[in-house]
Amino acid sequence: MTTKIAIFGVGLIGGSLALCFKGREGLHVVGHAHRPESAAKYVSRGVVDSATLSFEEAALDADFIFLCVPVGMLEDYLLRLSKLPLKKGCIITDVGSTKASIAACAASIDLPDVYFIGGHPMAGSERSGVEAASSLLFENAYYVLTPPPDIPEEAYEALKTLLVHTRAQIVRLEPQRHDEIVGAISHLPHIIAVALVNQVHGYDSADSLYSTLAAGGFRDITRIASSEPVIWRDILLNNRSVMLELLKDWNEEISAFVELLENEDGEGIEQAFQEAGGFRSKLPDRRKGMITPLFDLHIDVPDHPGIIGRIATELGDQGINLSNVQIIESREDVPGIMRLSFRQESDMERAKVLLQRHDYTVYV
Repeated sequence: MTTKIAIFGVGLIGGSLALCFKGREGLHVVGHAHRPESAAKYVSRGVVDSATLSFEEAALDADFIFLCVPVGMLEDYLLRLSKLPLKKGCIITDVGSTKASIAACAASIDLPDVYFIGGHPMAGSERSGVEAASSLLFENAYYVLTPPPDIPEEAYEALKTLLVHTRAQIVRLEPQRHDEIVGAISHLPHIIAVALVNQVHGYDSADSLYSTLAAGGFRDITRIASSEPVIWRDILLNNRSVMLELLKDWNEEISAFVELLENEDGEGIEQAFQEAGGFRSKLPDRRKGMITPLFDLHIDVPDHPGIIGRIATELGDQGINLSNVQIIESREDVPGIMRLSFRQESDMERAKVLLQRHDYTVYV
């Protein structure tokens, strides 16, 4: 007997889920597309078994439905599904990074013999779209499920069993608790990064040296400020009440630093850094999370034509995947500094050995 899995929103997350399921014995993955060319692309790239432009065709007879659309569209999709004669026992889930609102929506509508279980795979990529989809995206990541209290345990276990194919670690949470935690570790850092970049942008309007000297560390720690604006608009508004409380706490933290500086309290500043460093050192560094890590190498390279291509080819010939390449400084009389970014620490380590073998000076 074949299990039908419908994916609405075959992008980075939806496409990666599809790749985790596709080809497994007894599973058939159907992707919903809005345009014929998209449907053809999903199939030609081998992401899904079949694709359809029909909302109803994708949903009907599905055993599992994954809503992988932006947070701002989730409730509309769920309402549309509630008006269809879905298969008895069908399990609907989503991948949104906020959970309380969609859980409340599901509880407020009639879904006879159908179960909704909120979901949030806590993994991502700097790239987007189905072209970036990978069956390895969720490996070693946390995948949060937020089932309602009255959900039959067999329905929860069915979804959990299916998600084994993602090789993620399943965590069961109450929706509001999820939003509070993710708000603190992901949503708040995005706001802080955006505010910091905009603050420096304001200074740079009067003195362009700010942007000139902001290369390197500043660019690295504010990388998430370049996240998709519309997606983050919806996430933050959706998690509004949590974010307002978190921002109040953040203002208290900043006010404490203001007080330390006003009082010239060197011991207090030192203690704050020690406390932060101690806590950060205990955080897991081998597990994927919502803010995608990058592993960087820096190389001294002469400003010679073709040097970037030569290094990229040497890495590619060994199957080492590069995420990004940047020349931080390059002048005619001074060696340039090339930064190579990798998504996997193992790729960074292999690249380091290879480049040192080719007599490049490499810094981590």
